[in-house]
Amino acid sequence: MSQPKKLHLTAFMRPVSLHTGAWRYPGSYPDANFNLAHLKSFIQKLEAAKFDAFFMADHLAVLNMPVEALKRSHTVTSFEPFTLLSALSVVTEKIGLAATASTTFDEPYHVARRFASLDHLSGGRAAWNIVTTANPESAKNFGLDDHVEHSERYKRAREFYDVVTGLWDSFADDAFIRDPESGVYFDPEKLHVLDHKGENLKVRGPLNIARPVQGWPVIIQAGQSEPGKQLAAETAEAVFCSPRDLESAKALYKDIKDRAVAVGRQRDHLKILPAALIIVGDTVEDAQQKRLKLDSLVHYDSAIASLSVALGSDASKFDPDAPLPDDIPDTNASKTGRAGVLKLAQDEGLNVRQLAGRYGGYAGLAFLGTPETIADSMAVWLAEEGADGFTVVSPFLPQGLDDITQKLVPELQRRGLFRTEYEGSTLREHLGLPRPKNRFFA
Repeated sequence: MSQPKKLHLTAFMRPVSLHTGAWRYPGSYPDANFNLAHLKSFIQKLEAAKFDAFFMADHLAVLNMPVEALKRSHTVTSFEPFTLLSALSVVTEKIGLAATASTTFDEPYHVARRFASLDHLSGGRAAWNIVTTANPESAKNFGLDDHVEHSERYKRAREFYDVVTGLWDSFADDAFIRDPESGVYFDPEKLHVLDHKGENLKVRGPLNIARPVQGWPVIIQAGQSEPGKQLAAETAEAVFCSPRDLESAKALYKDIKDRAVAVGRQRDHLKILPAALIIVGDTVEDAQQKRLKLDSLVHYDSAIASLSVALGSDASKFDPDAPLPDDIPDTNASKTGRAGVLKLAQDEGLNVRQLAGRYGGYAGLAFLGTPETIADSMAVWLAEEGADGFTVVSPFLPQGLDDITQKLVPELQRRGLFRTEYEGSTLREHLGLPRPKNRFFA
C-alpha cells in the first residue's frame, strides 16, 4: 500500500519576508534581514518544525527604485548567501540550505565549487536555485550597460547547468583512497576532465573538490516563462513558482510535470513548491486584520516602485486612479512578473494605485486564517495537484514565523500532512529525490 502524500515545506528567508511592510510591524525585528543572531534563531525554529529547507534568494544589485522608495526597503542590505549558509550549517543538523546563483553573471566553475563546498560542509544539505537574473540593474555591476536578452539568458543557463553538473562529476565517489601505507591519495583513473567547449561556455575542469555528498546538490528553478518552464522540466528537482490561485497552479503543475515526463524524467522527481504568504490568526477575521495592518505599513513611494520593478517600466508616470495604460513598452525584465501584473489588473479591475498597494506589500498567493482553515486549503492544493508543498513566506518576524512553526505545523502534523521527524539527513532524502548517478563513472 502506497504511503499518503505529505507536504514539503521550504522557508523563503532572503529577504526574511517578501512583504515590504514586515520590518515595521509591531514587535518585529527591523534588522532581521541582516542580523546573524536573529537568522540563527529563525533557522533553528524551522529545523525544530522539520522544514525541508531554508531558502536564500539573492539579488546582484540594489533594486531599481527611486531613492524615496529605496530608503524604505528592508532588502537594501543582505548577507551574501554562501557566507551566511556556511555559518548556519554549523548551527543546524538536518534542514536543507538553498541558495540562488546566477547563470548570467557568474561562471560555472565558481558555482560548482561553492555548492560542492556547502554540500560537504553541511553533510549533504545544499541546493542550487538556478536563476538568469531579471533585474536589469545587475548588468551594470558586471561591465554591461544593457541587460542580456531574455532568450539568450536561458540558452546560457541550460548550458551552464550541464557544465556545473559535469564538474560535480569530476571524481568518482570512491576516487579518494587516502592510503598512508602506499602513499596513494586518490586514483587518477577515477578523475574525469570535462573539457567543455560550447556555444556560450568553455570550461576544462576538473573541479578541485570531491563529488558532493548528495552526488549533486538539489536543483531548484524559478522561471515561469516558456523557456523557464522548459528549463525546469529538463533540469529542476524543485520549482519555486508563484501561481495566484488553485486553477492556475494546477495548470502550471501539469504543464511542467508533463514536460519533464516528455524528456524522460519521473513526475515524482520534480517537486512544485509555490510561494505562499501565511498569516495565522485565532480566527479568520483576526488573520485578515493582521494583513490589513501589515499592508497599511507600506508607503506609496515604495508601492509604486515595486509595481515599476514588476512591470519593468516606470509606473510613477501613470495616472494613479486610472487603469494601467495599454501601451506599456516591452522590456528585458521578467516576463512572468509583467504578465502577473497585467492579469491581476484585469481579473480584479484594479487601478494603478490599487495595484501598487498590492505589489508594494505582497501580491502573490496568500493563506489567511486559523491553523485549521489554512491546513484545509493546503490539503486541497496537495490532493488536486496544485502543489507538492509550499515555499512559505512569513508575514513578519519573529511572531509570524512562530505562528507558522508552532501553530500551523502541529495542525498539519496532526492530520498526517507533514512529517513529525526527518526521515534522513540529506535534503534529497527530505524531498524524496534519488541521488544522481555519476555520468562518467559507473
